[in-house]
Amino acid sequence: MTTRATGTFEVKLTPQSSDEEPQGSTLARLSIDKQFRGDLEATSKGEMLSAGTRVQGSAGYVAIERVTGTLHGRRGSFVLQHSGTMTRGAPQLTVRVVPDSGTGELTGIAGSMTIIVEPGRHAYEMEYTLI
Repeated sequence: MTTRATGTFEVKLTPQSSDEEPQGSTLARLSIDKQFRGDLEATSKGEMLSAGTRVQGSAGYVAIERVTGTLHGRRGSFVLQHSGTMTRGAPQLTVRVVPDSGTGELTGIAGSMTIIVEPGRHAYEMEYTLI
């Protein structure tokens, strides 16, 4: 049975390194720190790699983050894998739970997360199963 979790989160991205000599696109590495609220009460730590291009609104990123806390009252952790692209302002983002990454009461978790960015607010919707 699939369960839905919703809420908001705050994110802090901290640059870790960048290209010294960009060759048409810029590459960057950032650390991720998040605080989730709602059905998922948790923090996360992760790493992001991004690439920007000379075309405004075109870019890409990949990221991995470990989420630790409670999901609908179940304590544990799991890992999220992000893959995102933006083509001239049109975004496409996939965020999935890494298979077999769940610990504690979240062992066996599988699913995906949708990130919603609105002015001044980040929200999430997560669909998951626990085996």
